[in-house]
Amino acid sequence: MEEKIYDVVIVGGGPAGMFAAFYCGLHELKAQLIEALPTLGGQPAALYPEKKIWDVAGKAGVTGRQLAVDLQSQMAVAPIDTVLGQTVTNVQKEADGTFIVTTATGTSRAKAILIALGKGAFTPRPLALEGVDHLSKEQLDYFVTKKDEYADKEVVVLGGGDSAIDMALMLEPIAKQVSLVHRRDQFRALPKTVSDLKASKVQLLTPYLPKAISGQANGKVEITLKKMKSEAELTITTDKVLVNYGFTSNNAALQDWDLDLASDHNLITVDSTMQTSVEGVYAIGDGVTYPGKVALIANGFGEAPVAVTSLAKALYPKKRMAMHSSSMKL
Repeated sequence: MEEKIYDVVIVGGGPAGMFAAFYCGLHELKAQLIEALPTLGGQPAALYPEKKIWDVAGKAGVTGRQLAVDLQSQMAVAPIDTVLGQTVTNVQKEADGTFIVTTATGTSRAKAILIALGKGAFTPRPLALEGVDHLSKEQLDYFVTKKDEYADKEVVVLGGGDSAIDMALMLEPIAKQVSLVHRRDQFRALPKTVSDLKASKVQLLTPYLPKAISGQANGKVEITLKKMKSEAELTITTDKVLVNYGFTSNNAALQDWDLDLASDHNLITVDSTMQTSVEGVYAIGDGVTYPGKVALIANGFGEAPVAVTSLAKALYPKKRMAMHSSSMKL
């Protein structure tokens, strides 16, 4: 049986990878998408399915879960081969210019590679206080996966960035009380987000830093806050604490691949066609860098057609690459 050779293997099934898969389908490229998680959608679907996303044009306020559903519906218009629950352990370039992509269950051969891994595996920055390990998931968590579970609850959110504020604003209409604790009086968020926060009923506890935390016999959580540059302390009791101090990311898997990819601060460097330092290997999304790069989902959506069209032109230089939908050249 003749070995199947894909035009491109897409590594990563987050928003950018999913849109790239759809675009491969439009060009009728023989493509395969490999995703390590058992479902598509990447970080938005897995880590903040209930959070509203504001940087997707025409879908302002779409949740991470719904965005994944919409992208899967779009992929179904022009489907490609999809492999879920498999981590790519190696990518090796052969002497003939093709690539061997290896997972735990087998290999795929492709003429080009499109990396859409984002910044890799994400781990929330933990709340480093004694006693945290003794709290249950019902008392302390780092994600909101089911918003309705917070109805009529008292909630304390720790953090001062966009995600922490978004979390507080999302829960404020349904929770009994939402308090936001931040070590500074100023927030690290978009001006509009901060304005919405100040206009809401969220209780702002600034500038405070968590000092101690413990679970109570009645299931509630007691947290002691210390005022910055002061000896003053404040102790509050709540039903649940949500920690949002950001994430640490790790793309160490790329280091194990037999590809010598140029990088800058652990981000893959790409040119204007989204090609990396290795010919035939392209990359898009939060895991890449170039002059003027802004790490937004919206940018990943823009990079996907550039990468797919570029690699298609490289593979089939004599084939006319038609534009689609919004092009006046149709």
